[in-house]
Amino acid sequence: MVTVRSEFLKVMQERGFLHQCTDLEGLDKRLMEDRPVTAYIGFDATADSLHLGNLMPIMMLRWLQNTGHKPIVLMGGGTSKVGDPSGKDEGRKLLSEQDIQNNIRGIKSIFSQFLTFGDNKTDAVMVNNADWLGSLNYIDFLRDFGKHFTINRMLSFDSVKLRLEREQPLTFLEFNYMILQAYDFLELSKEHGCVLQMGASDQWGNIINGVELVRRVRQKEVFGLTCPLLLSGAGKKMGKTAEGAVWVNAEMFSPYQYYQYIRNTDDADVGSMLRFFTELPIAEIEKLEKLKGSEINEAKKILAFEVTKICHGELEAKLVAETARKTFEEGVAAEGLPTITIPSARLAGGIPVFALFKEAGLAASNAEARRLIAGGGARINDEKVSDGQQSVTSANFLADNTIKLSAGRKKHVLVVVGE
Repeated sequence: MVTVRSEFLKVMQERGFLHQCTDLEGLDKRLMEDRPVTAYIGFDATADSLHLGNLMPIMMLRWLQNTGHKPIVLMGGGTSKVGDPSGKDEGRKLLSEQDIQNNIRGIKSIFSQFLTFGDNKTDAVMVNNADWLGSLNYIDFLRDFGKHFTINRMLSFDSVKLRLEREQPLTFLEFNYMILQAYDFLELSKEHGCVLQMGASDQWGNIINGVELVRRVRQKEVFGLTCPLLLSGAGKKMGKTAEGAVWVNAEMFSPYQYYQYIRNTDDADVGSMLRFFTELPIAEIEKLEKLKGSEINEAKKILAFEVTKICHGELEAKLVAETARKTFEEGVAAEGLPTITIPSARLAGGIPVFALFKEAGLAASNAEARRLIAGGGARINDEKVSDGQQSVTSANFLADNTIKLSAGRKKHVLVVVGE
């Protein structure tokens, strides 16, 4: 392992973020100088929220700022119109201008929880590459910058090579993506003095292109740094549930669901999750990851609380932690559980229990709900549902007009009677 001296790279190394770097020694030396380093990470607006996997690079920006440097959050208002082929077997659905703007609005709110924005020298700034990509003249752009890219080199990057090896089509539109991303680095180098682009390892080829373009056009030394993709100890992608992605926006994935997802981390992944997504000291993490048997659950509670606190705030983390404690340790339906409202008129005729479990998001389909019931995993107010054909009526509700639906031991939803 290469010995690094700068505080930022030490943090990256000891916490497992350090995966690839274009010039680790040179970057370390630059970070040791008596002036902040400006670095950026780009986020395309392909959805109106970020997901758990996106938090790896966001935490890199957070640590960059915590160690005295300046982060740039680049919103891909321009590149989202093209679509990044990295890690994809097929082209992304093309988004409309309105879709992209709506997605950017949804994503922007997330970053203020992780970074400090403002006008001081290490305060974060947010920029949008639509501001410069949207005004490019295509012919002039090709003439001025196309000469710095060779087809031979572009075909060697994984984002292109893997798609071709799988005999999946790669459009000329997508093929342009890496040039546009490289141009982003050039623009940020000129306008903001940016010297470092960071991202996940699937962006390595795009990052190299940007480093080389800045060097050729501006004769400036800049750097690229990647973190690994978020994988479990078994090598599987993390951040997915049966219902879909683990979104960071509370409207799409509640703080309670978020807490519970992290709380259910596999034993083998507790240490890496503590390093990636919390700011606990390494010495404390090393103690927690050594816990065995039932004791590892205490480490998971700390992990879930710390991760939820950074993402949703300390107050919200305390509320959902207490909800989980009451639900799992006292067996009561606590406030804070995910909630759906059912109009009282619908209960008059009864609602099939399997349909209610599907409506509550505890099953992806009616068939899956029926299998859950047949397998003994469905409960109403902690009583096992034995008849998949029964109907839920107002008689099933408690005095406070709620019932608790449970799928297994770890997934719960409150159903509330409405008007």
